[in-house]
Amino acid sequence: MTTVFDFTVSDIHGQPKSLADYRGKVLLVVNVASQCGFTPQYAGLQSLYDRYHQGGFEILGFPCNQFGHQEPGSNEQIEQFCETRFSVNFPLFSKLDVNGSGADPLYKYLKHSAPGILGSERIKWNFTKFLVSKDGSRVTRFAPTTKPEDLASEIEAMLNA
Repeated sequence: MTTVFDFTVSDIHGQPKSLADYRGKVLLVVNVASQCGFTPQYAGLQSLYDRYHQGGFEILGFPCNQFGHQEPGSNEQIEQFCETRFSVNFPLFSKLDVNGSGADPLYKYLKHSAPGILGSERIKWNFTKFLVSKDGSRVTRFAPTTKPEDLASEIEAMLNA
């Protein structure tokens, strides 16, 4: 059975990163953008990371420019923005597409594993979140409007499972 741990992506510096390195951890995979109305969620994501990281929790941020061209910068600019503006220290990855024919295979898998409303596999906007269990068997989707802090009980349940 395929899980998120079977994929390799490019980190923010363009280096391949096997998601198998995160096996045994609860993951929150988020498509992010620097010029979005939801961009302030970076602060809430970092707060979750600070709170649960030592217990086996990782956030994986994937910049995406498919929604209103709200992530126009280079990977270097995105990394600098996240570090400077929100003190982000969770892993960031290279900009990718989440929808369409060029969608990254990881996102194709996530969307199929946890479809949205009415079974839609499209990502509707930036800051769509996928919570993945330690063994990769369970993937839960959350809308961009779901605030990071509202995921705390779900994260705790997966960490304690």
